[in-house]
Amino acid sequence: RISPYFFNAGLLCTGPILATLAGAYAETIVEARSSESNSNPLPEFEVLFGPAYKGIPFASTTALLLYTQHKIPVGFAYDRKEAKDHGEGGKMVGASVQGKKVVILDDVMTSGKAVRGAIDTVKENSGEIVGVIQALDREEVGQDGVSSTVKEVESLVGVGRVRSILKMRDLMAWLERNGMQKELEAMRDYWQKYGLKD
Repeated sequence: RISPYFFNAGLLCTGPILATLAGAYAETIVEARSSESNSNPLPEFEVLFGPAYKGIPFASTTALLLYTQHKIPVGFAYDRKEAKDHGEGGKMVGASVQGKKVVILDDVMTSGKAVRGAIDTVKENSGEIVGVIQALDREEVGQDGVSSTVKEVESLVGVGRVRSILKMRDLMAWLERNGMQKELEAMRDYWQKYGLKD
């Protein structure tokens, strides 16, 4: 499928933007861990994993804000797209995920292919995935054309373990409130075909 819109996480590249995004990731994690706000809370975890390359600053800045704003001390790790044979070597960098509970930070899931790759990477390094936090939930049907990509990924990490900062319907409502009808029209057409119907 060809989407008429693209979530460009590469533009999230200034101090103020990263601080806001990391704060939103941290708040989403804190809320997801609270049993008061949901029946299936995110379990305690030890490492944030940011898949290369865009996920690296998300993991590092979120780990920082989890500690400075919420006193939650976690490590962060990321992978290299290519293995290194000198220095610390290997494909993994940062906190060890071996035997640890890990939360993956992602920008957006469309088909879920990238996050499945991140899940495999962490598992190959003996880590246990206990959650995925994404910036934007596109709220689209997954590869089976029926259930959502989120539900497909939850089948790998646990029900209720995929959370998002923002949902597509929130973004579309914002566009409508701000008179951006041209952008919204193509999104609505696409949504009719591939959006969740719940």
